[in-house]
Amino acid sequence: MAGRVVRSFVQTAIKAVNSVVGLAGMAVILYALWMLRAWYREVAELHQRLRAPWFIYTFLGLGIFLCLLTCSGHIAAETANGHCLSCYMIIIFLLIILEGVITVDVFLNSNWEEDFPPDPSGKFNEFKDFMRSNFEICEWVGLTLVAAQVLSIILGMVLRTLGPDRESDYDSDDDTTVPARLPLLRNQSQHAPDYVEPSLSRRSDSWKLRILDKVN
Repeated sequence: MAGRVVRSFVQTAIKAVNSVVGLAGMAVILYALWMLRAWYREVAELHQRLRAPWFIYTFLGLGIFLCLLTCSGHIAAETANGHCLSCYMIIIFLLIILEGVITVDVFLNSNWEEDFPPDPSGKFNEFKDFMRSNFEICEWVGLTLVAAQVLSIILGMVLRTLGPDRESDYDSDDDTTVPARLPLLRNQSQHAPDYVEPSLSRRSDSWKLRILDKVN
């Protein structure tokens, strides 16, 4: 009973922490769609064919990836399957490493902007200006996301150690075996009226013989 309570608590905690990543993914998608709409308006006014805005599509892909990661985390937490939890934790770990590499490159490399291709939409420069003007807010948001990802890995390891709920599986097995026995009871009830006691048949035969003797 205690193991089931701990397991349900860990599952709920993983879903709650995972929802933070999902909210961030939805916010990134909305921001990318807004930038994409503004970009197409500018292109329509210029009447020119420009290169694809890689920054906007990268932002959109990142948001979709975070939402899919949130869905997979909810599935892994609900099923408590070891393979699903392992894949989920590995993906989050690789994402944390990628975020760390980008952060180190930005802070240690003075020419980090040269590592990225030029953005024809200009949204990349706007995003940099926004980050610099609101550095403290962006820092807290980034730390919150990283903390949520690290906590998801820790809770995933705990849930993987606990394993799935075996007691519910046993209960479901009992529920499935009971209906299988019902047809046997039905067959017995159908064959029951065909059975006639030998004593009753003998009495009926003797009674018929007496009637025939009286008639004769």
